[in-house]
This record gives sequence, C-alpha cells and structure tokens, in this order.
Amino acid sequence: GMVALVTGGGSGLGRATVERLVERGARAVLLDLPRSGGAQLARELGESCAFAAADVTSPEEVGAALALTREKFGRLDLVVNCAGVGIAVKTYNGKKDKVHELEDFQRVINVNLVGTFNVIRLSAQLMSRNAPDADGHRGLLVNTASVAAFEGQVCSPRRCW
Repeated sequence: GMVALVTGGGSGLGRATVERLVERGARAVLLDLPRSGGAQLARELGESCAFAAADVTSPEEVGAALALTREKFGRLDLVVNCAGVGIAVKTYNGKKDKVHELEDFQRVINVNLVGTFNVIRLSAQLMSRNAPDADGHRGLLVNTASVAAFEGQVCSPRRCW
C-alpha cells in the first residue's frame, strides 16, 4: 500500500525501481521527461502507476507531479531519486585544443544536484502531512548515484590532458 514517487522512472534504475515497487504492491508515480518512455510504462503497469511528465529542476513541474500523487493516491510515503545526466567529455582535449563546455557541466550539476534537492524539499512538504508511524517517521527519501562516483571516467594522464 505504500505510495512512491520515482524520478527518472522512465528508464534504467528508475524504471527497475518503479517495476519492483508496483510488483510488490506499492503504487507509484513515475516522474520523467515528456520524451521518456514513462507514459508507456505507466500504461503497462496499470492502475497502480501514474506518469508525471516533469523536469526535476522545475519547481512548478515537480509540484504538479506531487499534486498528481496526492490526487491519485492520497499521500506520499517514499521518494526515490534516480533522475540524472552525465557527460563523458575530457576537461581539455589536446588533440582538438578544446576545453569542456562550462554550460554542459552546469547542466549536469543542475539536474543531478539542484534537481534532486528540488524534489526532496517539495516531497518533504507533502510527506509532513502523513501521520507518523510507530517510530515517528512520516516518509522516506532515497537518493541514488552513478557508479561513476567511485570509478569516474577511464582516463590516463596522456589522454585526459
């Protein structure tokens, strides 16, 4: 009976999370970009799943996704942040005498950090309305990260600089 919101739910880890939650009896709102496969997945999963087309960096779009969650399922118990982007570009490409575009890096930071925080802050507000459980908890937030956090990009000093 748990109600979850999963960002990046249209593909990859987010999709697997939505599928597992619904398979185990939860209801889920799958939040992803309009061009994702999220709408199709929500249709396939049936009444226990809804799709919210949203960019995690948009307070208005995340707010609308949370309103959909409240309207369709009555509450929010769990948020799993899986939305994220990455760019595999050298900081400096000596062969092309080209530096990494700052705008590309800013987009990664905006989606992966600012977007995650945006979802957390707005979801916490909705979860605060839940009655506390026996331990005093009103909900749970789970943030995921790429394995690149530990492994990074494959790079030798000769190739990166």
